[in-house]
Amino acid sequence: MKSPLIGLTLPELQEIALAHGLPRFVGKQLCEWLYVKGARSFDEMTNLSKAARARLAETYDVGRMAHATAQHSADGTVKYLFPVQTPADKPQRYVETVFIPDGERGTLCVSCQVGCKMKCAFCMTGRQGFVGQLTAGDILNQLLSLPERNALTNIVFMGQGEPMDNLDAVLRATEILTAEWGWGWSPKRITVSSVGLTSGLKRFIEESRCSLAISLHNPLPAERAGMMPVEKACGIEEVVALLKQYPVFCKNNPEPPESRQRRLSFEYIVFGGLNDSRAHADALLRLLGDLSCRVNLIRFHTIPDSPFRGASEEQMTRLRDYLTGHGLFTTIRASRGEDIYAACGLLNTKAKIKQA
Repeated sequence: MKSPLIGLTLPELQEIALAHGLPRFVGKQLCEWLYVKGARSFDEMTNLSKAARARLAETYDVGRMAHATAQHSADGTVKYLFPVQTPADKPQRYVETVFIPDGERGTLCVSCQVGCKMKCAFCMTGRQGFVGQLTAGDILNQLLSLPERNALTNIVFMGQGEPMDNLDAVLRATEILTAEWGWGWSPKRITVSSVGLTSGLKRFIEESRCSLAISLHNPLPAERAGMMPVEKACGIEEVVALLKQYPVFCKNNPEPPESRQRRLSFEYIVFGGLNDSRAHADALLRLLGDLSCRVNLIRFHTIPDSPFRGASEEQMTRLRDYLTGHGLFTTIRASRGEDIYAACGLLNTKAKIKQA
């Protein structure tokens, strides 16, 4: 089986060029074809000689894989099913990727794992369980092979999987997306989400300049533990204490406002009668009061056999207004793609793997 080139960095591609008797600058040409021009095969790399292309093709494959299926929502959202690198002795694995158009904005929700280890009680991916890690190439293929790739303005790592549990691949992918020799995007356009794995969070904050979103969902540790098992190992109070160690996330940040380009947000699915009370709102204010952040309130999308129910629109509005009125900037995120199971918490490829 040939090794894919997508997911390799400029120094690595330069080493491959040299190992094949080619000039070092061929590595830079490969970067441009892979990450800027979106080449699907060596034949498209016309500024490489035919001999060079043939030499590379003996060992390597570009690594692009087209989507297997696409589902279109009534609101314009599109959910794609992408194959990923899979061991030869295993059924073909897939991940779901969601493109969300919104006027001049185009957001892509990418996956970083097949399934997830975190087992959050309200998430279909958590119910799927963990199947396997994605490579950086698998992550990037979701963007590079996206039919709407030229319409993208933002990327969020909020699909299947926990990014801090596959951090090497996530950091490599975001490096390629933001490097001058890669996509050349500003880190401001990329947000990486986490339930709060503190060891990974510390490394991510120090090695990346991308924005960060924390899946909070309940400010009371005992209640959060009943919804999110990760609370027992990495408590939300510990997560917030870690974030406070970095001035970029703090209200008393001495840096000038124009330099504070890295955003911190907290995701909060609102469940009726469970985490939408005044007591929960006050706990959120105490927990996050010293941070420069926003809270995104998310509607709960019902999953089969779930004991949870969503809060009313009236209660979500009341919660938003109370938090914002007390100095914690809060928004209600628009729900997209629920009719095709593309909304928050609904991604799952278990059936697709069994059918493969």
